[in-house]
Amino acid sequence: MTANPEDPRPDSFRSVRLHRTGPGAFRVTNDAGATIDIGGDEPTFSPVELLLAALAGCAAVNVEEITGRRAEPTGFEVTAEGHKVRDESGGRMSDLRLLFEVAFPDGEAGDAARAVLPRTVRQTHDRICTVSRTVSLGTEVDYVVAGQD
Repeated sequence: MTANPEDPRPDSFRSVRLHRTGPGAFRVTNDAGATIDIGGDEPTFSPVELLLAALAGCAAVNVEEITGRRAEPTGFEVTAEGHKVRDESGGRMSDLRLLFEVAFPDGEAGDAARAVLPRTVRQTHDRICTVSRTVSLGTEVDYVVAGQD
């Protein structure tokens, strides 16, 4: 978010806007103007897939930043997976899992990156990744209808 001295929102504030583009189709836009489409006739991500992407993306950014200080990865993939279930409490995801498949070049720098990878993944899970920490801690989500008290 670009700092604007007249913007009353704190630096911690984040938001996206979603608007309908057609029957069952929506576009999400962030403050920078990037967009993601959901639903519609073309292949797009489902909301659950976007949740998985957010988990994988947050973790990957953090892990890549820390290990990348030691060596540029030669391969870097994160698979986010889980089960979509419906039970007496409603629909939700369970058994969420992130699988990191990361490779580094041979040599001292690659060895250093490989050595910090497990600790970095643990730290990302335990305290760094905002997305997975929010899911794990079970933060409440308020649903509000504009103009309604």
